[in-house]
Amino acid sequence: MKSDFHVLAPAKVNLGLKVFPKRQDGYHNIESIFSTVNLCDELFINTGNSNNDCQVLCDEMELPKDNTINLTYKYFRQVVQCDLPSLTVKIKKRIPSGGGLGGGSSDAASFLIGLNEMFNANLTSEQFFKIASLVGSDVFFFLSCKNGKGAAVVTGRGEFVKPIVQREDLHFLLVFPRVHSSTKEAYSLVDEFYESGKNIEYPSLENLESIYNDLAENWNFVNTFTSVISKKYSKIEQAICDVKKTGALFTDMSGSGSTVFGVFSSKEEAEKAKNALSFFWNVKVCN
Repeated sequence: MKSDFHVLAPAKVNLGLKVFPKRQDGYHNIESIFSTVNLCDELFINTGNSNNDCQVLCDEMELPKDNTINLTYKYFRQVVQCDLPSLTVKIKKRIPSGGGLGGGSSDAASFLIGLNEMFNANLTSEQFFKIASLVGSDVFFFLSCKNGKGAAVVTGRGEFVKPIVQREDLHFLLVFPRVHSSTKEAYSLVDEFYESGKNIEYPSLENLESIYNDLAENWNFVNTFTSVISKKYSKIEQAICDVKKTGALFTDMSGSGSTVFGVFSSKEEAEKAKNALSFFWNVKVCN
């Protein structure tokens, strides 16, 4: 058993996100392409002398008591069915909370992978799946990534992950509007949208991968959350408009927001857009 461990937890962007009306069990089915970007949280895991306790420290933000790290530790213990040493997990937070980039889920997935290696647990795919299902829907995708990188067509409530070849020729400009969009609020707004009788046209599930592999300027991905969230938070709508003006090949909001992204074919073009927007927005270039 290793007494300390260090892991990276990557962010993801959603290239299109179709959210279906609420299921009877309260969840929503989705159709999306997830792709990691090289913006990462860092987790430093250290063992202590007591048992069955996990303390999570984060200087950048106050985490809820039932955060994804504590939940992962709890369900990992249940699956392996044995006492574990106490752990202290220090998170260097770079992925903004409430940004639609999957930070909490990615932290959980990387932590779970770290736990499995630290304690030589040899979890089966079914055991990984069980823990992910209890922690959060996006955890499934991050568990499928290799060395912190990956892309996939994601369906169901997030549990069906079909890995696809990740493109290496895309560069992302991320804009952080400093608006916190909670997942609960976002889905509530989508429910209101559907209850009003409105709908949106989306590309078919069968075409998502081929659209992804086409020229980015030809993409017709649609995010259900974009219209309902940007209508409530004008900063998001303004950020989308400003990124489009820089010449981005494609622009949208990621996940349930509030991060806005623009896609560029070269790092130089993305950096040029960053320089144009950095006076007004908090921005970062990723690939």
